Amino acid sequence: MKKLLAILALGSALFGLTDLALAQDAAAPVTEAVQAAPADAAPAAPEAAPTEAEPKLDTGDTAWMLTSTLLVIMMSIPGLALFYGGLTRAKNMLSVLMQVFVIFSLITVLWSLYGYSLAFAGGGSFVGTLEKVFLRGITPDTLSGTIPEYVFAGFQSAFAAITVALIVGGFAERIRFSAVMLFSVLWFTFCYIPVAHMVWAEGGLLFEDGALDFAGGTVIHINAGIAALVGAYMVGKRLGYGKEAMPPHSLTLTMVGASLLWVGWFGFNAGSALAANGTAALAFVNTIVATGAATLAWCVGEALTKGKASMLGAASGAVAGLVGVTPAAGFVGPMGAIVIGLAAGLICLWGVTGLKRMLGVDDSFDVFGVHGVGGIVGAILTGVFAAPGLGGTGAEDYAIGAQLLIQLKGVLITIVWSAVVSVIAYKIVDLLVGLRVSEEAEREGLDITSHGETAYSK
Repeated sequence: MKKLLAILALGSALFGLTDLALAQDAAAPVTEAVQAAPADAAPAAPEAAPTEAEPKLDTGDTAWMLTSTLLVIMMSIPGLALFYGGLTRAKNMLSVLMQVFVIFSLITVLWSLYGYSLAFAGGGSFVGTLEKVFLRGITPDTLSGTIPEYVFAGFQSAFAAITVALIVGGFAERIRFSAVMLFSVLWFTFCYIPVAHMVWAEGGLLFEDGALDFAGGTVIHINAGIAALVGAYMVGKRLGYGKEAMPPHSLTLTMVGASLLWVGWFGFNAGSALAANGTAALAFVNTIVATGAATLAWCVGEALTKGKASMLGAASGAVAGLVGVTPAAGFVGPMGAIVIGLAAGLICLWGVTGLKRMLGVDDSFDVFGVHGVGGIVGAILTGVFAAPGLGGTGAEDYAIGAQLLIQLKGVLITIVWSAVVSVIAYKIVDLLVGLRVSEEAEREGLDITSHGETAYSK
């Protein structure tokens, strides 16, 4: 009897194995757990649906983003301050340094109080929420992707600060210090924050449209360029503009400032990958080659039109290239970046010469001609060279025409938003404290009349 039972058990097992093989051939696998279960066992519970892995801190990404944040801070102080300081006349040197330095301080505080929350804490199409006002709810353990949220907030604060500081170049040498500060608060609150949210925050109008702006072509450069242009018109031309020579007092400082900007821009562009990865490497290389191409293009264009290439031209060309590649840095290949750099160099050269004469404006340090025009060029060409067939990182079904329409929409919305907010902000400031210093103060120089000190001892 025992032998019979053993034979039956063996046969049953063989029959089960045969069925299993046939089931596998029919693409209906059976698990060993089910085969081994007794007949009266309850059916196995279905496996839980896979969930996304919890974000984890990456020390390499964190180290790179801390470094990038420091590099962007260096762009403002001392980079932009020295670049602008060298371009001004000696009697206004300290006033420009003071404006950049204090604006940077002001905006970083406002960013922590409410700017970060309104830009990146949820929200709708145009602005975020007050959920993270005063950086509420953020702790050392709170993550933004693979980095601490404090690092992301600090990185973005440096972006906001340099954007507002850029505007100074449009009305330098004739504006009240109190007017600069009040305008900075108004414009940061009602212009920078909404545009940053629209472009970079999930739910933002242009973000949802699929606008490509890797590191701030619209948010920073077009935005600031338009505000500077409006300011140049509303504050008015400098005394003697067009009649007296107003050369830069120190091209040496301007070159040093431009160099610091170029070095810092690696944090600006490559840091916008928000990780130490291949995209950061691509943005890093593009920042090198586009800037070099723009410098060469400006120098060649200047030599052909004026007979000589200048140091001021080389520095301006470098900044134009940096601006032009900013929206494209992580989306285009190096060859596309070179083309963008060449285009930005030549078109921005025209922007500070022919276009500036057409507009009849005293944009002291050519903020619109370089940042505004360069940002527009870069934003539009990003839509072209992001195509995979041209070396970009776009998807296989990437459509250049459709993306160009999205890019143009982003450019136009930024121009209109910045222009309207700027006009209103300047008008409010003029009514409250007055925009312009007196004629006597302007002739003597803002260093003495506004700050009671001079840049150089006699």
